[in-house]
Amino acid sequence: MDRSGFVRLAVVAIGLVIASFFVRGFGQLVVGRGSAEMLQAPILFAGFGLLVYLFVRATLDAIGLWSIGK
Repeated sequence: MDRSGFVRLAVVAIGLVIASFFVRGFGQLVVGRGSAEMLQAPILFAGFGLLVYLFVRATLDAIGLWSIGK
């Protein structure tokens, strides 16, 4: 993975987290609160999981264990 790929994944992760809030908001209008939360959860966890992975990867790059290419 190079730096542009890392940034691209970060943008996708943040986009997933933001999209989950839109899904919840519009879902509450259409199907109700409980169902909207169930629709939001997988999107939110995917985005959050990707952000955690990117944090760990950046930390390992900072200490020199797993380099992110240039």
